[in-house]
Amino acid sequence: MDLGIRGRRALVCAASKGLGRACAMALAQEGVALTITARTAEALERTAAEIRAATGVAVTTVAGDIASAEGRAAALAACPDPDILVNNAGGPPPGDFRDWDREHWQRALDANMLTPILLMRAVIDRMIARRFGRIVNITSAAVLSPIPRLGLSNGARTGLTGFVAGLSRQVARHNVTINNLLPGAFLTDRLRSNAADEAKASGRAVEAVIAERAEAGPAGRVGDPAEFGAACAFLCGAQAGYIVGHNLLIDGGATHATFA
Repeated sequence: MDLGIRGRRALVCAASKGLGRACAMALAQEGVALTITARTAEALERTAAEIRAATGVAVTTVAGDIASAEGRAAALAACPDPDILVNNAGGPPPGDFRDWDREHWQRALDANMLTPILLMRAVIDRMIARRFGRIVNITSAAVLSPIPRLGLSNGARTGLTGFVAGLSRQVARHNVTINNLLPGAFLTDRLRSNAADEAKASGRAVEAVIAERAEAGPAGRVGDPAEFGAACAFLCGAQAGYIVGHNLLIDGGATHATFA
């Protein structure tokens, strides 16, 4: 299926690895020119080289923290007028809410709520002017089914979800869509980090924790990041213009709900 976005430009945040990388690769496979960001320059350049080799598309890299004003400014200087914006940032650490002070909450909100909003504000008017824009926010399945030890993420990402619910309906008539992708368990560094935290607390091996989580879900496995990237690319496609303000849960059926 040709998604009709060959030659478009995309800004993909936190794209050096994991789900952000998968989204960048899937867009590149559709012929989209990329600007990708990440905090670690070495990993970012390695990913860019792999994407160029696999697809032949132009890839610009911007090393920096997208959750900082400087990081956002650098990303937007490199790609001031994207057709596609994929918002993504590393999630805050797990823990007990009794241990989190205002600074913990502020960092979580900056990375997982306010940064996506500020990036949308920076690019959306030009998307409206040319009557094409696709914005995808990578949030979490925890927006629908909160994970107790991820309270910082639960709160910040749910705030973003509420904001998008309103904004998406204001811009849809201009062929600008905003949707959220809600990942469950995918085999990423983030999953391994959370599994390591749980393994330490329970005295088990990390791989045992991951295997247990995989077996607990209806699909009997954790997700492949490439599956997630393909879903992102579809939401960015020309054919997705009637999908507005949606929260697409991709978790192998792990969330038990009649309506998700």
